[in-house]
Order: sequence, then C-alpha cells, then structure tokens
Amino acid sequence: MISYLEFEKPVAALESRIAELRAAAEGDELDISNELQRLEEKSADLLAGIYGSLTPWQKTQVARHPMRPHFRDFVAYAFDDFMPLGGDRYYGEDEAIIGGLARLGDRRVMLIGHEKGHDTESRLRHNFGMGKPEGYRKAIRLMEMAGRFGLPVVTLVDTSGAFPGVEAEERGQAEAIARSTEACLALPVPMVATIVGEGGSGGAVALASAERVLMLEHAVYSVISPEGCASILWRTAEKAPEAAEAMKVTARDLLKLGVIDRIVKEPVGGAHRDPRATAEALRDAIGEELEKLSQLSAESLLRMREDRFLGIGDSRAKARRRTK
Repeated sequence: MISYLEFEKPVAALESRIAELRAAAEGDELDISNELQRLEEKSADLLAGIYGSLTPWQKTQVARHPMRPHFRDFVAYAFDDFMPLGGDRYYGEDEAIIGGLARLGDRRVMLIGHEKGHDTESRLRHNFGMGKPEGYRKAIRLMEMAGRFGLPVVTLVDTSGAFPGVEAEERGQAEAIARSTEACLALPVPMVATIVGEGGSGGAVALASAERVLMLEHAVYSVISPEGCASILWRTAEKAPEAAEAMKVTARDLLKLGVIDRIVKEPVGGAHRDPRATAEALRDAIGEELEKLSQLSAESLLRMREDRFLGIGDSRAKARRRTK
C-alpha cells in the first residue's frame, strides 16, 4: 500500500478509481479491460509528469518518504554475505549507523551507512538515523580496518543530521564527526559514498568525504534542513520551500556545482515504488565506480579526495574532474 504525498493526490485519485473498478468487476461478466488500461496509462503518464518536474521542496518530501528504502533494504537487494560489526570499543553500540563486511558482486567491501527504521519501534531503536558519537567512532574503526586489509569502503548516507542531544555533545559529537571526516579523507583504499535519502549537515559529510560521491535522483543533500534554514533566515519554518530552492539541495543542482559526481536514476514515482530496482541500479553504479578506482594507487586516491573537496566552487577544478 503506497503512502501518497500531497502533490501526488491526482495520482492517488486515479489509482483509487482503478482499484474500485477492479473490485466491481470481480465475478462480473462485464469486460472493462479497455477502460482499466486507459486509466492505468493515464495514471502512469500523470506520475511521470509529476516526477519529471518536482520542485526542490517536493524532492525533499520524496527523500523523507516513510516507505523509502533504507540501509537494510539496500543490503538485502544489492549486497551479499553482510556481516555486521558492532561497537566503537569506547562507549557502546549505536544502531543509527550500521557497518560491516559485505560482498558487492565478486568484490568484498566494508559497508557503512545510516539506518532510519520503518516503523515506530525500529525508528526509535535506530534513533531515526541520527548518529551519536559512538556511531561515528564505530565508522572510524571500520574504515581503519578496511584500510589495513585493503578493502574498498562503500557508504550509504541517509540522515537528517547527527543527533543533537545533550548526551551526544557530552560524549564529543563534534570531535567524532570531525575524526570520521578525517578518516574518510585519509583512507588508502577506494571509497564510494552515495546519498540515498537525506544528506543532512556534518552527520552526512562524516560518511561522505569520498573521492566519488553518488546520489539517488530524488535524494537531497544540504548543510542544514530547509526548515532549519527558514527558521534562521525568516523566523518561520513555513518558508521551507523557498529555502530548499535557494540552497540547491537536489542531485541535479549539486552535480552542476561539483558537489557530487553522478546521479543514479530512480524508478518513476521514486525509490519507494520499487526498492529492488533502485538497489540494483545503485549496485551497478557503485560497482562501476569501484572498478575504475581499483586501478589507482593509494597516493592517487588521496590526491583525488584533496582535489575534489578543495575544488568545490572552483569551475576550473570541476572541469578537470569531468575530463578524468
């Protein structure tokens, strides 16, 4: 059962009509197949039209859709032999950030990402994907392990931001995020990061400071949420749509700015309508990137990361990266 967003109401009305016709036709000799086909085609065209012209704020809503696939879905559909590794060896386990060994095709990788959960119980357990210091320190431990054993690192980023609670600050949230970002930049092995839902603030950057950054078509990536930005600039969260437009949070805008390197297409209507197809497309894209990066030396990988982040905002640097 699809949960419809506000701007999808015309599609919801059509699909409700289709369901009513199907129910009415059960056990009836009346042939309504032509009418059903017409309505289904109309619904598909309407959905494609809506998703072909989403505003930045609408894309933010899609990125937050409650049925959007999360880390465990991608593990199930795109990776094999996942072996979770828990704990930061300092404080405890943080279930907002999950990591461990996995296989992508024939390649063994270290897989790390945010998990938001799918229902009330799991969302509370995973803290809505908002990592605490022990989660980022776990990520550092796993990245260092990957470096020692020559395993490429793959990260799946999906968080509104790191957990802002007092207890997280007491345990060194800012320092943990900074150290995690540093660990990404210092990796002697290939690293591919993908923004699969929300990429919010330092909580996202701490797992996305890679030489190749991918982004799902309807994901968003920003330094602050549109509501947070609107509250600062206009003193009201109602200006969130304007903030989303101004901040350039969409994959298309960020590709132009050189913040990301590649957009991975989603099924028409968003990843939540076909999580398996989304995961398979992501698997193929990550595999292609790792194949290219595996040919490079550790020095080349470090230099790529340095060039990518120092070059953001520099049109000449972006042009050089596009020609590589």
